[in-house]
Amino acid sequence: MTFRQFAFRNVIRNKRTYAAYFLSSAFSVMIFFVYALFIFNPDIKKGVTASVAIQLMVTAEVIMYVFSFLFVLYSVSTFLKSRKREFGILMMHGMTRGQLNRMVFLENMLIGIGSIIAGIGAGIITGKLFLMIGSRMLDIESVPFYLSGKALSWTIFAFLILFLSISIFTTLLVRINKLIDLFQAGEKPKKEPKVSKVLAILSAILLIASYYLAATTTLETMMIRILPVVFMTIFGTYFFYTQLSVFMTKLLQRNRILFWKRTNIITFSSLAYRLKDNARMFFMVTIVSTVAFCAVGTLASMNVLNKQFQLDFPAAVSYLAKDNQAVHQHNLQQIESEFQKRNINYTTLEIPLKYVEIADSTDPYAREEIPVITYSNYKKISELAGYPFKEDKPTGMEALAMLTSLIETFDPQTYTLKQENIKLQQNKATNNVVIPFQLITSEGLVVSDELYQKLSSKNTVLFTGFFTAEFEKTAGMAENLVENGAVFNTSKNPYAMTVSGTLYQQLMSVYRIMLLVAFLIGAVFFIAAGSFLYFRLYADLEYDRRLYLTVKKVGLTDGELNKIVTRQLVLLFFVPITIAIIHSIFAFMALQSFFSMSIATEMVIVIAGFFIAQIIYFLFIRHHYLRNLKKTLI
Repeated sequence: MTFRQFAFRNVIRNKRTYAAYFLSSAFSVMIFFVYALFIFNPDIKKGVTASVAIQLMVTAEVIMYVFSFLFVLYSVSTFLKSRKREFGILMMHGMTRGQLNRMVFLENMLIGIGSIIAGIGAGIITGKLFLMIGSRMLDIESVPFYLSGKALSWTIFAFLILFLSISIFTTLLVRINKLIDLFQAGEKPKKEPKVSKVLAILSAILLIASYYLAATTTLETMMIRILPVVFMTIFGTYFFYTQLSVFMTKLLQRNRILFWKRTNIITFSSLAYRLKDNARMFFMVTIVSTVAFCAVGTLASMNVLNKQFQLDFPAAVSYLAKDNQAVHQHNLQQIESEFQKRNINYTTLEIPLKYVEIADSTDPYAREEIPVITYSNYKKISELAGYPFKEDKPTGMEALAMLTSLIETFDPQTYTLKQENIKLQQNKATNNVVIPFQLITSEGLVVSDELYQKLSSKNTVLFTGFFTAEFEKTAGMAENLVENGAVFNTSKNPYAMTVSGTLYQQLMSVYRIMLLVAFLIGAVFFIAAGSFLYFRLYADLEYDRRLYLTVKKVGLTDGELNKIVTRQLVLLFFVPITIAIIHSIFAFMALQSFFSMSIATEMVIVIAGFFIAQIIYFLFIRHHYLRNLKKTLI
């Protein structure tokens, strides 16, 4: 048997230990490869949406590659620590340090090359399905499968470099101590885990403070708080596992009624040691799971954009004529003609907007002029759009802030006009959006009809809205008048215009492809988190066998063994994911400030989906772990 055959058979004999590492690596390669197939497919049209999708996938490739490097590095280092006795036996039989390093290098490269081959093979099989899903989400014609040489070479080269770098680096991690130390690895009595009360209290303070800041954040404070909250959560989580959890376990052990009840003495006696030993693994699983939950949850929450979009664009087609040119009448006739050709029932409404000049304002961002409409016209648009209307009419010099998007916020302001020193007092905002932000250059005002008549304007523009319940059918309408569904109100354009069907189609295409990208990245992260648990579990298998064999000699039954093991596996599998869920809930509470509608339903679905997947994984691992454990206890 040659040295290479020895390394190969060593991997095959330990296939159970390497299984999760191999499958996780292969899955990462597969996702990387199918993204590359999409990026380099020549039949993907270079439209706005397709360009965004390609940029997202390139970004996903980079994120996944960096994460794969860290994942493989952690996995290999875990395997090395669990194989010290094996290394001791090989060294005792004459293996040199160089041969040991060569063996570790060959084993890593065998698994790496196997992962690349399996991942690319799975990618070729699923590539057509991915292209079909991607093209459907982008709302383009289904593209044929094309095995790009660039995609293939990019994937092979990237992961060969990754596994080669890790294999070279891990040879430096092999520590050859005295043979007696290698043989006694895992058998030496563990030191009593020490806890710092200061760090334990600091952990609680950091987590509570980060949760409070996340729960009370607003749209204005989001960007200021996001980095402090992230760092506080990361450090708080690390100290929670290394300090606070061990501290709480020792407090439980002091409760003699609980500690001496049935088999609790066995469960709790090693709990502090397990928490301390697995602290870094728990921390990594929690952070990785939180990232997966938030990535998928954030994109899933954008499903509310479907409803919010309709509230931000009350008219299916909005047109703002800025002057009296004849071209405006021609454009409006073309729009009406296209509505009729598409058999879309619609209602039109024309209203004027006055731009009044401002002499002074409490708003530091106010412009020299501001658009104003009447309360009655605001009410007409709201009713045509199907909005419930319960707002009180402004009186005297009162004005309502005319929001152009429900994401906007407002502060009470006072506007002093140049005309007769009139002061408009704005203390409230409208409940509904009636004119989209593309059509007016700044936040407008709604005033009473009587006050509107008294206002002199620097300029008056005419808004025309086409209202229909079938706004999705307007996608692609008036393409010669708008580019990508909108013409913004600028000094260069004689008109401003939006086609909500086109804008909605683009928005949902980008949303769907972002959701697909986030879901696949989330899946990679979640599977990697499960692999971390798998590695840790089987690294402690020999220790658990000796422990339970000793306890069984004094009368431990199979039922009690199942109960103890299940409790410890529940701790291993569900403490990190529970903490990750708590982190995610507060992250979603902060995210809610971006939406005027509730995202609770989407969040519950995402978290429940991941939790169910974790339960299935737990039951599968529990079954196989108990079976392997009992083999040596018979």
